[in-house]
Amino acid sequence: MSSRRLLKRRGILAGGFGLAGLALAGPGLLHAQRRAVDMALVLAADCSGSVHAEHYALQQRGYGDAFRDPRVIKAIRAGIHGAIAVTYFQWSGYGLQAQLIPWTILQTEAGIAAFATTLERVERMIFSGGTSPAGAIEFGQALLGRSPADAVRRVIDVSGDGRSNNGPPPDGARDRAASAGIVINGLPILHMEPDIDGYYRDHVVGGPGAFVMPARDFEDFATAIRRKLVLEIAGAGAPARA
Repeated sequence: MSSRRLLKRRGILAGGFGLAGLALAGPGLLHAQRRAVDMALVLAADCSGSVHAEHYALQQRGYGDAFRDPRVIKAIRAGIHGAIAVTYFQWSGYGLQAQLIPWTILQTEAGIAAFATTLERVERMIFSGGTSPAGAIEFGQALLGRSPADAVRRVIDVSGDGRSNNGPPPDGARDRAASAGIVINGLPILHMEPDIDGYYRDHVVGGPGAFVMPARDFEDFATAIRRKLVLEIAGAGAPARA
């Protein structure tokens, strides 16, 4: 059975601007109500066929470890409002996305820890379908448009290990999001294409202070996402290139 048919059967296929996501709420998560936050952050995780099962496990463990890191927790709590809103979805081909964690306010240490555990344990729902950063950006923008929080900054955090091979080029989606005041940052994983970070710089990231934080491989994902989150949450903008 194809990934698309499986997602339809489970009722979580959310293509284009649909938001039929599966809510995986853990204890201690404070679901977002209309309130002011320092940032609304969309985590967009590549789950195309090139992401093998062991890669997915390393990726999710990296997300969990990053949100448990004291530097990330400090960044979340150091803002004007001391809180951010976060959601998480998986993506592959154009129009093939699944929102797995709904908008959630992160403010307390207990809530952040619960979110980290939920991220680490979230089930993979997409296994194929090509690679479409354009679809990921469009879906992320739609999620931001439905955020129940009033955010000072809005960011889409796109991770991936390949160039677009499905749907339109990502440049148009990037430009439309950036013109709406959204920042698109990239976390390219270099294990298959060592120069994919250049592709992300040229075609995927955009908006004020947008940056690329590459990971050498999935084993390096935890370090890269932690550094990226600290910069994003603190609003530090693009890091200097090595």
